[in-house]
Amino acid sequence: MSRTFAFLRAINVGGHTVTMAQLKDLFEALGLKRVETFIASGNVVFDGPTSSEAALRKRIEGHLEKALGYEVATFLRSDRELAALVKGCPFSPAEVAEAQALNVAFLQEPLTTTAEARLQGLRTELDAFRTRGREVWWLCQAKQSESTFSNKVFEKALGVKATFRGFSTLQRLAAKYLEP
Repeated sequence: MSRTFAFLRAINVGGHTVTMAQLKDLFEALGLKRVETFIASGNVVFDGPTSSEAALRKRIEGHLEKALGYEVATFLRSDRELAALVKGCPFSPAEVAEAQALNVAFLQEPLTTTAEARLQGLRTELDAFRTRGREVWWLCQAKQSESTFSNKVFEKALGVKATFRGFSTLQRLAAKYLEP
């Protein structure tokens, strides 16, 4: 068993309300161990099988859709992957210091060359993007509410599913669950 982090899309947004106790129970019903939730936005930490990530993701997505009545895209990362993400911000400290928000989008697969070009086409004076593997980093110079960019815009333009998390949330998650 290895420590796994699940980042769920459509939990406690858009009218889909799920308690963290309910979410924990749903993951435990799959036989996953040491299940914990982290803030009420669809972050679940658990010990899971070291078998295929794709198979585990499909099991979780199917189970959640059946239990909740709607699709819940699930993005899994290992403890090593989360540690590398937190240490590997592709923006300089000066760029981050000048920005109002830094977010990370989780993807199932790395972007294709075509999708990467579309992403860079979304760049504005407020919004900059960098891609690393299965994550897209979004640096926003203003409040996110002032930007025209959103998860919906991202998914429509690129044709992929994603879920975004604030970088500070990911840092707190890593600080709590990963060894220094």
